[in-house]
Amino acid sequence: MEKSIYLILENGTVFCGKSFGASHDVTGEVVFTTSMTGYVETLTDPSYYGQIVIQTFPMIGNYGVMASDFEGDVPKLSAYIVREWCHDPSNFRCEGDLDAFLKASNVVGMYGIDTRALTKIIRDCGAMNARITTTLPEDLTQINREIHEYRVKDAVKSVTCKEVRVYKAEQEKYNVVLWDFGAKRNIIRSLQEKGCTVTCVPASTTAEEIMAYHPDGIMLSNGPGDPAENTTIIAELKKLCEYRVPTFGICLGHQLLALSQGAKTTKLQYGHRGANQPARDMETGKVYITSQNHGYAVETSTIPEFAKACFINANDHTNEGITYLNMPVFSVQFHPEACGGPRDTMFLFDRFIAMIDQNR
Repeated sequence: MEKSIYLILENGTVFCGKSFGASHDVTGEVVFTTSMTGYVETLTDPSYYGQIVIQTFPMIGNYGVMASDFEGDVPKLSAYIVREWCHDPSNFRCEGDLDAFLKASNVVGMYGIDTRALTKIIRDCGAMNARITTTLPEDLTQINREIHEYRVKDAVKSVTCKEVRVYKAEQEKYNVVLWDFGAKRNIIRSLQEKGCTVTCVPASTTAEEIMAYHPDGIMLSNGPGDPAENTTIIAELKKLCEYRVPTFGICLGHQLLALSQGAKTTKLQYGHRGANQPARDMETGKVYITSQNHGYAVETSTIPEFAKACFINANDHTNEGITYLNMPVFSVQFHPEACGGPRDTMFLFDRFIAMIDQNR
């Protein structure tokens, strides 16, 4: 028998839907992603830590779940909301259905609500906290207070690797250190394809410890949460930049890098999450369709004089990339390695490799 559950938004709006996956009360920040495919990658992306994720595409789960598409070891999101989930997936790679996967991962699922109406609320009012609960109290005063007070804390600490991991390239040409703030697996795979043996180090690693690996290049990964909260990482990153090692930052890595060089970040109204975000190259004027997942952006007006914006978002003109002129370092807000999603900007990995070659 289908079980009713409730989504209570911070602004007081209540949605009644049906339960699938795990069944327990959970609080998180509600965000939406416009991706039509890649829901397995979405569910396992560490950048969604502490968030309740809405899929705007109406039918989710029709090709099942497969471990080879995971972007992280286990899901880090708080809950998952869809209009409809497919009970009978059909794909030759399918290893199970969405409901079983969510149950095994202890992730709360909710379906049968008007996800279009819910998404419009988030677009108009901005990302907000919410609670999914199995019971709806008559007086919402206390629960609304608890929802309002919720904060995503220790995000990077909660998703980074706990120990150093080495991923060998089949034909090793380069030694790259990946500073893991919640890295997606496809970043590692993309580097390996370029001949990079990747040493993945925890977020707590110091600049001196990273340099002890004698890296040819350094990759700063994606990750969750407010970038400005990572004060220790920012301080260490500032030290690391002084070594002038070729460095490439993606998503949170882009933001942390900017903060370490004196720029500032700001929270977006509802963020950029999906596989259809247009990023304009400032030099060529060419627009690339990119995959993104972030709720914060670097304030363009605060970019230091020794750096320049190299990409902007064609929709809202927020910063999407920075090139540093005083060191072999660049970063982008979007995911060139996205899978599923457009891979139009995979050439940025070639740019990183070229930078390493020039620095040798």
